Amino acid sequence: MKTTIEKTIEFVKEKLKGAEAGHDWFHIERVWKLSKKIAREENCDQEVVELSALLHDIADPKFYDGDETIALKVSREFLESQRVPEEMIEKVLFIVKNISFKNRGEAPKDLPIELKIVQDADRLDAIGAIGIARTFNFGGFKNNLMYHPDIEPKMNMSKEEYKKSDGTTINHFYEKLLLLKELMNTEKGKEMAQERHHFMLAFLDEFYKEWNVD
Repeated sequence: MKTTIEKTIEFVKEKLKGAEAGHDWFHIERVWKLSKKIAREENCDQEVVELSALLHDIADPKFYDGDETIALKVSREFLESQRVPEEMIEKVLFIVKNISFKNRGEAPKDLPIELKIVQDADRLDAIGAIGIARTFNFGGFKNNLMYHPDIEPKMNMSKEEYKKSDGTTINHFYEKLLLLKELMNTEKGKEMAQERHHFMLAFLDEFYKEWNVD
């Protein structure tokens, strides 16, 4: 008899076939594993953490014309089909709704530990070597410039500005990625973010050296 987690893995793998490589099953798998690693050091509901990590990008709004309701609908229908208790479904949907960077201004102040864990895991996968690879993959997917010396990063964008942004890939480091280290919630998340953050800084130094040929 397969567990709910095993069935969720099967569902997500099938649902994300052909997804953009930065938001595919392998991204979900990394976030799931990171979530479990962080959860081991926290007092939390392990099943809520795992289900939320597995479903957090089941229908990323950026691939659905910004519609943030699809992920909630798909997640609820799947969880109900697995007879997950309503109380747990509500907890998972809350995390799916509030996890993203662009929604941080709208999220309640007192976040449950399960959301903090999955959010940290998702943010960790956005930085470091994997984060760099994902950022350039998505920039190429959107046909954005890698870099333009005359285009400055847009800091402190509103949610709507962020959703519509088509800036350069390098600017995305300043607009989001380099900010994530200070936004980590858990001690384990903060610890793991340090090394990844420094790796990105080293990458940017090397990028500018190679760009600005003497």
